[in-house]
Amino acid sequence: MSVRPTVWAPAAARVDLDLPADGTRLPMHRGDDGWWSAEVDLPHGTDYGFAVDGGPARPDPRSGWQPAGVHGPSRVFDAAAFAWSDDGWSGLDVRGAVTYELHVGTFTPEGTLEAAAQHLDHLVHLGVDVVELLPVAAFNGRHGWGYDGVALWAVHEPYGGPAALQAFVDAAHAHGLAVCLDVVHNHLGPSGNYLADFGPYLTDAHQTPWGAAVNLDQDGAEHVRRWICDSVLRWARDFHVDAFRLDAVHALVDESERHLLAQLSDEVADLSATLGRPLGLVAESDLNDVRSVTATRDGGWGMDAQWADDVHHAVHALLTGERHGYYVDFGDPQVLATALTQGFVHTGDLSTFRGRPWGRPVPEDVDGHRFVVFSANHDQVGNRALGDRPSAHLPPGRLAAQAALVLLSPFTPLLLMGEEWGARTPWQFFTDHPEPDLAAAVRDGRRREFGGHGWEELYGGPVTVPDPQDPATFAASVLDWSEPQVGEHARLLEWHRTLIALRRVVPDLASGDRSRTRVTVLPAPDAPHAGPWQGVLVVHRGATSVVLNLTDAPARVDVGGSAPRVLASWSTGAVVPPAEDGAAWAVELPGPGVVVVG
Repeated sequence: MSVRPTVWAPAAARVDLDLPADGTRLPMHRGDDGWWSAEVDLPHGTDYGFAVDGGPARPDPRSGWQPAGVHGPSRVFDAAAFAWSDDGWSGLDVRGAVTYELHVGTFTPEGTLEAAAQHLDHLVHLGVDVVELLPVAAFNGRHGWGYDGVALWAVHEPYGGPAALQAFVDAAHAHGLAVCLDVVHNHLGPSGNYLADFGPYLTDAHQTPWGAAVNLDQDGAEHVRRWICDSVLRWARDFHVDAFRLDAVHALVDESERHLLAQLSDEVADLSATLGRPLGLVAESDLNDVRSVTATRDGGWGMDAQWADDVHHAVHALLTGERHGYYVDFGDPQVLATALTQGFVHTGDLSTFRGRPWGRPVPEDVDGHRFVVFSANHDQVGNRALGDRPSAHLPPGRLAAQAALVLLSPFTPLLLMGEEWGARTPWQFFTDHPEPDLAAAVRDGRRREFGGHGWEELYGGPVTVPDPQDPATFAASVLDWSEPQVGEHARLLEWHRTLIALRRVVPDLASGDRSRTRVTVLPAPDAPHAGPWQGVLVVHRGATSVVLNLTDAPARVDVGGSAPRVLASWSTGAVVPPAEDGAAWAVELPGPGVVVVG
């Protein structure tokens, strides 16, 4: 297949097609709405670029392949050349599906999509439904989280490039796994972003934490919106991607009559109908507002699900005792009870961290599967001063409790790679910027960011923030695949497998009906507490109960019911029959421990 190059450059007086193989430039012809086209067809593998008004050649804003990096020429990629073997794949609804967050560069020592595919059996055995890839869009340098991508249609070459992504998705489907792609539309990285050479992709009319906003509602916005929507449709159509996690949608500043996300939702729904398989959209939103998952016909954005950070904060603060930063309003068991039943903790009340009221109430009819929850993710671990996971601090019993709270919740659970075995490798913030000034700015900015967060008190001494540019910071974050087979790692891995299996076969645990979830705190604390919470919780999921003893002493907990049986036990918990007529059945378990009965 060959392609006829086109590019949007509305203000340009002249655009040339640059062909570096023979050093020629061919004049392009202006069409409607600022689009330019060349009267030549380029076959697969041809390098090219665009020169605006006699300037240097720049990569195609819609480039599908950047083999020489984001500063090099684009290369024609024939997506139709791949021999797919997933004709039998009917897709998967992401709502309620167990999702596994994976960073290609640190998932394996090789750091490639091909190497990651070799561990798909591990994910199948774990019970995962969806593999969520952190951003693969091309960025400058070799190593990075991926959230500074600049070639949003291309696959980072060190990961294997676009053909490797197609092969990974095909292999995942062969294993019965869906693939979710984390995509970033709210900003672009600082190196290799040449979009301003072509047109108003960004606008100073709005500002975001990264500077000028992506232009969604100013002059030329219809073409920028097409650039975004067309990229998502292409990943689904040409790469068979099943779902998309949309990064920080609260930073998509759009004051137009129809929000970009509503447009995207409707277009993805149309493509889903055409393809005959589900396509999911999951929003990362900090707004605590179910508008994101409200249907577009009802004035919402039409997302299938959204991340719910409040559940993470409630679980983490309770189990660790941390109260700094945005954990200040969390840590109390009653707050956890709110999170596990509502999804949001802040629903219009004061957020101490933000210093103002935050969020909106969650209507009763919103299904729990609309919320993606987790006890760890790339942000919550990687944005700690040392990139330390909960497993660096929590004993095995509390890690088991953490897993039960998330995996047996009425929500859509997500695991961070390695969490399933309590990985002891950190996941730190790492970059590989070749430009000395940019490298220094990132390094200094990271140190300033963590200067006043109380980390010394948390870690019990002076803290040296890892240098993001040091190759050792990246290397330390690579998973150690020798861990899952040994000691408590193996036991914790088996515990995660057990909980996920229960979620599949026990209707109460699979349900997203929040009205059938309630939390009992025993005993109810009557005074403020500090440090990790000590007590007993029972999470009732219909007729099934998850009993968590978060003390160091044995506990006896009434669970009622008629001869309940132990479905899973981290500790040596046992069901105890009533001592007398009219008394309740009970569970006895040592601490810390977890027992699931039903």
